Amino acid sequence: MKIYTKTGDKGETALYGGTRVSKASARVDSYGNIDELNSFIGIAKSHIEDEEVLRQLRKIQFDLFTVGSEAATPVDKLMLANGKSRLPLVISDTEIEELENWMDFFDEKTEPLQFFILPGGGKAATFLHAARTICRRAERSLVFLNESEEVRSELIKYLNRLSDYLFVLARYISKINNEPEEYWNPNER
Repeated sequence: MKIYTKTGDKGETALYGGTRVSKASARVDSYGNIDELNSFIGIAKSHIEDEEVLRQLRKIQFDLFTVGSEAATPVDKLMLANGKSRLPLVISDTEIEELENWMDFFDEKTEPLQFFILPGGGKAATFLHAARTICRRAERSLVFLNESEEVRSELIKYLNRLSDYLFVLARYISKINNEPEEYWNPNER
């Protein structure tokens, strides 16, 4: 099987379920942002040694493929003619709660916030901050898509929680690596 198909040479692509759309569509933009986010999490992982954190990030990358596959599927194509779901997995409240539990653990290990934190730190923390901003973009793109085509609310909630998780994790990674945080303190200008 060849990687290239030449079917996208005119600026169109097929969604899951076969519908062809412009590569500039809101739906393609949304799952493209999710794919970019997944790649940045992969970069961050390459600078992390903590096995529990790596386990969580592997799970998140898996879940992002689940989010992306649903983002790539129009609502009218989610169910097959036989009444079964086209997708073997979907994001649920279970994955959202999992992020919240992980976040609560890391948040307890860091100092309370008093100011905004400037994105930075070591390589892992910096890439986690970049992933957080890409996650926010992915969330905005799903919200934008939802204005014209239905998107299950769990997808938007998941990305909202994930961006918070990535922020807290960046702080935790900075702490365990003894990397100082820099603050945006308007009084120190």
